[in-house]
Amino acid sequence: MSGSQSGSGLAPVVPTPSAAGSPLPAAEPAPPAVGAAFVAVDLGATSGRVMLGVLHPAEPADAGPARVELVECGRFLNGPAGDDGGLRWDFEALWRGIVAGLREAASAASVRGLEVRGIGVDSWAVDHGFLDDGGALLAPPWCYRDPRTDTARERVYARIPFAEHYAVNGLQDLPFTSVFQFVASAAGTGGACASRSAPGAAGAEENAVAATEKPSREQAAGVGEVAGAEKEAGAEKARGVEESEWSRAAQVLLVPDLVTYRLTGRRVAEVTNASTTGLLDARARTWSDAHIARLATEFPELGDLRARLPELVEPGTAVGRLLPEFRAVTGLADVPVFAVASHDTASAVAAAPLPFSPPPTSSTPPTPPTPPTPPTPPTSSTPPTSSTPPTPPTPPTPPTPPTPPSPLASPTEAAAYISSGTWSLVGLELEEPVLSPAGRDANFTNELGIDGTVRYLRNVMGLWILNECVREWSDADGEPVDLGELLEAAAREPGGRCLVEVDGEEFLAPGDMAGRVRAAIERRRTSAAGSRAVPDTRPATARVILDSLAAAYARVVRQAGELAGVRVTAIHVVGGGSRNDLLNRLTAEAAGLPVHAGPAEATALGNVLVQARAAGVLTAPDGGPASLPDLRATARRSIELRTYQPGANRGRG
Repeated sequence: MSGSQSGSGLAPVVPTPSAAGSPLPAAEPAPPAVGAAFVAVDLGATSGRVMLGVLHPAEPADAGPARVELVECGRFLNGPAGDDGGLRWDFEALWRGIVAGLREAASAASVRGLEVRGIGVDSWAVDHGFLDDGGALLAPPWCYRDPRTDTARERVYARIPFAEHYAVNGLQDLPFTSVFQFVASAAGTGGACASRSAPGAAGAEENAVAATEKPSREQAAGVGEVAGAEKEAGAEKARGVEESEWSRAAQVLLVPDLVTYRLTGRRVAEVTNASTTGLLDARARTWSDAHIARLATEFPELGDLRARLPELVEPGTAVGRLLPEFRAVTGLADVPVFAVASHDTASAVAAAPLPFSPPPTSSTPPTPPTPPTPPTPPTSSTPPTSSTPPTPPTPPTPPTPPTPPSPLASPTEAAAYISSGTWSLVGLELEEPVLSPAGRDANFTNELGIDGTVRYLRNVMGLWILNECVREWSDADGEPVDLGELLEAAAREPGGRCLVEVDGEEFLAPGDMAGRVRAAIERRRTSAAGSRAVPDTRPATARVILDSLAAAYARVVRQAGELAGVRVTAIHVVGGGSRNDLLNRLTAEAAGLPVHAGPAEATALGNVLVQARAAGVLTAPDGGPASLPDLRATARRSIELRTYQPGANRGRG
């Protein structure tokens, strides 16, 4: 990004005022029909993509649900760029990729004789853009990885303790939560072209910024660290730019809402992503005016923070119609744009084929099943990252009211989910937040979900460690490591020889990952009872990583059940990590629970399902509005679900 792009010199597309206001008129529900399709714009921290979701109704002789076919229509790189003293997202590059993907989706739909009935956008959480009075984007959005919030968090907690935040918003302690970014922006504490060593952020299938980020100018030139005077000058410049941005900001929009605004001209905040800002009341699903007012009192530089926040909408709300200028450049018609579960993890969980309606929380936890006892891992450290969903209020299209719990549901039973990728989000879907001191101390987060639900979860390192090892081994070999062969060899290794703490801070940064894993293995061998020697081979190292990750999953699932007062009966794994057969099998063994794997494309599928229901195309069997179990029945029909039973593969390693 050039210096001119970081200030107010952007020339963004500003929607025409005439299109910015009114929502869509209500439409009569339409039964599923051949030819209906929806476009899902799915933005991750390392890449974005545009998917066409084709709805296939059940055959007349088939009483089952419809199914969704996903067709990829565009994929483009994403990543923060360091310039002007900090890390920012190249939003205009994202926008170009989105428009190109929409154009391809329109073409693909036309070739297949499909009618595009809607567009929905999801992305990672917490990051946002500032709009001026005229609706123009003041500067590229800051990246959560910029270290400018490092001191902001401590400043906020010194005046409003963490416990008081948690009692309102239910969010785990993370340094880059939006509220800390707002305080940093108002104070002008811009970064100095540094970045956090950790790759994590709030996202589903792509929850981390990989090593494909664009380097800073200093790194690209190979000149190393800039001189102290130059570095301070850059930081001072960033402070001035940021102060100017905040003082001129009339409104704040989170990333998916910023894209929706560009498409429609209407400014809203969808609740699943808004719940990661730290400004929502987790119980009421509304902006917490009292909490916001206190922040403004403690930090006068925030000014009228409440006035900068747009109206909240639930997933399924029709925000507006595609503006004429974008119909012309994409070839799409007068298509409605829906607010979906815009936090990508919320969309992923919406598509998880969980078997029960969310159970109410209980103050008396039932006794969880006793899983096989693995070697004792070291004490878990607080994971560094996360990422956030509801029943539509009467939207412009037919309303989707909350449905009563399924007759199959038990008030004390639930299935856990793992949104598995570079980072893994592990938790439960509940009817109400859990705001207890025990949950706060365990650093569990309450992020809002679809149809009035709450995603009660914690972050686990995920496949970051293995992916980094594979990358290093590939670099050493001069050619890509065959991941399938590596996992087959790892499956033949003896299991349970050693467990390392995958959430340890030693594994956050890229570089020499295999060496750090070997060092951790050696420390465990000499200090932990039950740990055994592990050969210094790639398959043996990979097996330790996956054994340790499965054990971490099992711990968090058990802890979530205990804190929420429910008995966990199964685990559903969604996202790219659901394709890892060995990890699924090991997770079933470690947790002593069946593991159901799929869908791998959960985020895009959840995005499409919410749109199809809002458009009246996806309905309940009786023709009424589809319930959350109805959506999940369609998700289940759309994929091949694989099940791993504990004990079924013992003796294989």
